[in-house]
Amino acid sequence: MLKNNLLTIATLTGISFLPLAQAADQLVDKRWYIAPFGTLIVTDDDRHADNGWGGGMGFGKMLNEHFNVELKGFYEGFGAFSPVDSSYIGTWQLAGGTADVQYFFNRNKFAPYTVIGLGGMNTHFRGNDTTGFIGEAGLGFTYEVSDNFLLRSDVRYRYNNNQDRFQGIDQFNDMTVNVGFVIPFGAKPTYLAQAEAPIVDAPVAVAPDCSTLDADADGVNDCVDRCPGTPEGSKVDNSGCPVRLILKGEHFNYDSAELTVKAKEILDSLANSLIAYPQKNDIEVQGHASSEGSNEYNMRLSERRAASVVDYLRAKGIANKLTATAFGETRPVADNSTEAGRAENRRVELIWIEN
Repeated sequence: MLKNNLLTIATLTGISFLPLAQAADQLVDKRWYIAPFGTLIVTDDDRHADNGWGGGMGFGKMLNEHFNVELKGFYEGFGAFSPVDSSYIGTWQLAGGTADVQYFFNRNKFAPYTVIGLGGMNTHFRGNDTTGFIGEAGLGFTYEVSDNFLLRSDVRYRYNNNQDRFQGIDQFNDMTVNVGFVIPFGAKPTYLAQAEAPIVDAPVAVAPDCSTLDADADGVNDCVDRCPGTPEGSKVDNSGCPVRLILKGEHFNYDSAELTVKAKEILDSLANSLIAYPQKNDIEVQGHASSEGSNEYNMRLSERRAASVVDYLRAKGIANKLTATAFGETRPVADNSTEAGRAENRRVELIWIEN
């Protein structure tokens, strides 16, 4: 059957667009959401039925830069006619649900995605009820109207295998066109690096010829540097305030979460800068490891190292909210097959987050 072949093609196409998720440097939207929708169902020729309408509701979560998971329930109905004389013989009523995985190619204002879903469906026709397995695959997009409201539409092929036979057939292939919207819960988070430079209330004295001076060597001249004393090696925004600081290699004792003297000197400098020129931003402390050792051991080591940095900064009186997060060996920045690459991957990153 044509629709059966198209369903197979759609499924394989959808799966081919689902690469392994890449670890992103940016903190992306991870909110829960609801997604009501209406449906046009284009029925399988074997049903001998008109096209119909329906609707439903989805409840899901954004996992990372590319993936959403969602539970969806729906109801659809359409009339049936006799294959002999085309007279009306009853109404199909479909009610079911699926567990969906959506892969987004990007998270821009217009965001295309592929989707696959597995679930079950109850079919009621002419006094008979049966349940069966369904599988769906398709393509769609969202359009962000605001941070808490997105339009959404997708087209899917649906395979339905019934335990009982209807009109001598135990499987059907339909197409659905869904149109609705998505309502995420809560505020949309972003990194400070993605936003405009934060406004800091602390006054900055402008010295003569300050445009030629850069006392903390952060690449921002002293005339506009709102955060003097930034530790060496920090990545800063246009106002000279830190957005990222990386501790790697010699900043921890071997196979340990104990900070070295050099690491403490850098953190002391950071603490002094944050106390003298306070910022209200939360700071996420991310622990990373090389591929040496088991995944479980590297995850625990990176967790202890991130927690060690958080504890040290808190002891210095930092008012910012500090969060320790472990990534183990899942986010390498260099080749783990060389010692130089492994040294780059053994690190702790401090990330300033816009609230």
